[in-house]
Amino acid sequence: MRVVVAPDSYKGSMSAVEVADIIEKGLKTVFPDAEISKVPIADGGEGTVDAFLAALGGERRELEVTGPLGDKVKAFFGILPGGETAVVEMAAASGLPLVPPEKRNPLVTTTYGTGELIKAALEAGCSTIIVGIGGSATNDGGMGMAQALGIGFYDSRGEELGFGGENLGKLAKIEMAGLNPKVKTAKILVACDVDNPLCGPHGASAVFGPQKGATPEMVEVLDRGLACFARVIKEQAGADIFNMPGAGAAGGLGAGLVGLLGAELRPGIEIVIENTGLAEKISGADLVITGEGRTDFQTARGKAPVGIARLAKKYQVPVIAISGSLGDGYQEVYEAGLDAVFSIVPGPITLDMAMQKGKDYLLGQVVNIARLVSLFRR
Repeated sequence: MRVVVAPDSYKGSMSAVEVADIIEKGLKTVFPDAEISKVPIADGGEGTVDAFLAALGGERRELEVTGPLGDKVKAFFGILPGGETAVVEMAAASGLPLVPPEKRNPLVTTTYGTGELIKAALEAGCSTIIVGIGGSATNDGGMGMAQALGIGFYDSRGEELGFGGENLGKLAKIEMAGLNPKVKTAKILVACDVDNPLCGPHGASAVFGPQKGATPEMVEVLDRGLACFARVIKEQAGADIFNMPGAGAAGGLGAGLVGLLGAELRPGIEIVIENTGLAEKISGADLVITGEGRTDFQTARGKAPVGIARLAKKYQVPVIAISGSLGDGYQEVYEAGLDAVFSIVPGPITLDMAMQKGKDYLLGQVVNIARLVSLFRR
């Protein structure tokens, strides 16, 4: 039996690599002779760099950059074999876990460190940059990222704007002359896992701001700021990003990358599939197993497991998802191509317990599923 194991990470609990290893172990318990291809995946969020390096090899480079609160943090990016393509994970430099819960405030957090990662990749000689933009602590439209690459942002009095989404509403002028020249010749692909617009009730501030510490009053300030940001970019850079699907990803970082750097915004799972040879592996498989930390109605809107399922359906290969938990509307994924969905949780337990014993629970559920598959294969 040939099985492709292509899970996303269980955020905060297990990396995609760890999940794939445990699934392999569980399958081998029942099918010791199975041919198993492991392809840890990501859709732009935490674990994107590691997923690419695990699938393709390459080099992980670490450096110190500016964190979301303006202090220094240790971050990293990956360079794929051949040295021409880099993978940058914005969560590594500007991610929510880098900000303690009591200090979360998207009015002041910045994407400057993400810009420093892009700059480092360019200086390393990479001509293609894949930027995963999930898991942000920010709501600055990517202004900080652009500042790190030499773009200037000024108010109506000619004073340069500081860090944070609270300053976007003051924006009157964008100065592009200082943009790092290497950006102009590079190809930048943005791996995005949501399709939210920049502003409004489904935009960056309203939907994702509260989880980053925004109060209702802050959400209004941030939303107005992003609208101002989009207007000035359209007037001075010629890019219309206001209603672009995915512009609201990562607090508007998707909008900034497209509007200011000319990047291409695409579903992250599509980029991963194209660059890891996953289609070739699935084409001859008997079964595909994927999964994520939580499967719910959002999964059907383009998260990694659905991207895997749609690919597998092209080759008529059944797909099972094994996830940390199942949330409201998870049944929608059946229409998107998944054949069965399982949670690893054995019963009512606390989140702490689920995180602590997640690896054991996952292994146990994989063995159960493998035994069920074995029964039907007889």
